[in-house]
Parts: sequence; structure tokens; C-alpha cells
Amino acid sequence: MKRSSIAAAVAAVVLVATTLGLAQAEKKATPAKKAVTKKAVYASPDHATFKDAPNADGVSMAVLRGDPDKGPHATYTKFKPGYDAGWHTHTADLWIVGIKGAYLYKDDAGEKRIGPGDYLRVPGGHKHWSGGDKTEGALFYEEGSGKFDTIPAK
Repeated sequence: MKRSSIAAAVAAVVLVATTLGLAQAEKKATPAKKAVTKKAVYASPDHATFKDAPNADGVSMAVLRGDPDKGPHATYTKFKPGYDAGWHTHTADLWIVGIKGAYLYKDDAGEKRIGPGDYLRVPGGHKHWSGGDKTEGALFYEEGSGKFDTIPAK
């Protein structure tokens, strides 16, 4: 056998042994994950369980996924008629889709009325005012890229 063929064979054996060793080490270092069942998820705000939001009289939320107190999440959120959140920011990005009534929004660019089917993205750190329609309040779907917070703006 030629010297280059022997060297190639030895290199291949070393590569396979190294790959298997790394795979075994990774398997031991990675905790067992729960089996993830992939299935469709259906939710309706008509059957959701809403809980009053802490520190926000006039706001209630039904969590669909995640935990708004800890990280990324999705909720149905309600504002009572005339709710006024004041000027504030949020740390995380928020995505909002109106369902019923109107989510009222205002920033330096002007005012928006987010009604059924309307979409709004509020970047984290963006100063804005929000509230609920004076007559109907607001019901909307909200997703957050991280923990939900409300930081009063100056």
C-alpha cells in the first residue's frame, strides 16, 4: 500500500472516531428533552379565561402561550372602555391585532385606531400612548418578544 493511501485511511479512522466521541459527549451533556407533540392549537377569545393584569386597573389578559411575566408570550388582552395607559415604553417588541372595539395608539407620528383586523407593531423602547375606545373598550391579540412591562415615559 502506498504511503498516501495509508495516511488517508488513518485520517478517515481518526475523523470517524472523533466524530463518534463528540456525538457521545454531546449526548451526555445535553439533558433529555420532552417529546414535542406537533399539533394545531385553536383558541377563541369567547372561551378564554381572562385575569386582571397586575398594576393596570382596567386591563385583563388570557395567556395563549409563554409567560408575559418571564419572556416571549401571546395573549388575548382587553382594555375596559376609556382605559388610559398613559405615555410609556415596553422593553420588548409587541405585535397587536385588533379583534373587537378599538385599541387606541398615539406616538410622535400621530394617532391610530386599531380595530378588528388591524395590525400594529410597537418596537421595544418606542415611546407611545395607548388606551381603549371610550364606548367599546378593546379586545386584541398581542405577542411579545420578551417579558411584558410598562415603563412610564417622561
